[in-house]
Amino acid sequence: MKTILITGGNGQLGNSLRRLQPDYPQYQFLFTDVEELNICDKAAVEAFVSAHAADYIVNCAAFTAVDKAEDETELCRRINRDAVEYLGIAAQAAGARVIHVSTDYVFDGNHYIPYNESDPVCPVSVYGETKLEGEKALLAVCPESVVVRTAWLYSEFGANFLKTMLRLGAERDQLNVVFDQVGSPTYAVDLAKALLTIIDAAEAGTFEPGIYHFSNEGVCSWYDFAWKIMQLAGLPALVNPIESKDFPAKAKRPHYSVLNKAKIKNIYGVTVPHWETGLRGCMDAINKMK
Repeated sequence: MKTILITGGNGQLGNSLRRLQPDYPQYQFLFTDVEELNICDKAAVEAFVSAHAADYIVNCAAFTAVDKAEDETELCRRINRDAVEYLGIAAQAAGARVIHVSTDYVFDGNHYIPYNESDPVCPVSVYGETKLEGEKALLAVCPESVVVRTAWLYSEFGANFLKTMLRLGAERDQLNVVFDQVGSPTYAVDLAKALLTIIDAAEAGTFEPGIYHFSNEGVCSWYDFAWKIMQLAGLPALVNPIESKDFPAKAKRPHYSVLNKAKIKNIYGVTVPHWETGLRGCMDAINKMK
């Protein structure tokens, strides 16, 4: 039985993989977070990967507080770059494969058609810079790795845009949400399924390392996303569209971050649901948890 080591096991994506674990009895899942494994400790990472004979490492750990990253640059870089390199070094030594999750923030958002994996990168925030550095560091030390860039991640777990909108929509009569940032919301469970599809393919003899894109299908603004959340939740709050300049944030965000998923579909046969389908699935899961 092959062992899959999950880092960042208590986060949105880690918890989504936990939820899917019963559907994949052919694998042994080893979930870790900072309490079990400090991925910023190189020696600890190498010892842990070796001791547990991991066949795959799925790195869900990241410093994702985009505005905080502008101030906490050193910590952000340790988690998003250095730790990723350490996982790659340990995997290379142990003969394991790494599947690492990255972000649309490696792009500047000035595009107007969906980004391909080969498009020029140009991050406009510390978060984006450190995630790009992590990609490069991993592929340098462990070339047989897969990097999956995603965008606008949300789930029934932890704090995210969906849960914030549900809370504010229940508390307020009106919400102001930016309409000039466009992308594709991604349900973490759909991303988790895609990562496991890659592992299934590798076990079947198809493993092509490199960079891939995955987000849900379709395109919307944060305003559109919020409006749909209110509609599906039956909340009466009015959603007002505003410009990014009217909602100042410390870190700059890409205005356009739609990802082209053709490569991951063609090579790994990944199925990509529409974002509204993902949203309905997540809201059903939230309602069942109540």
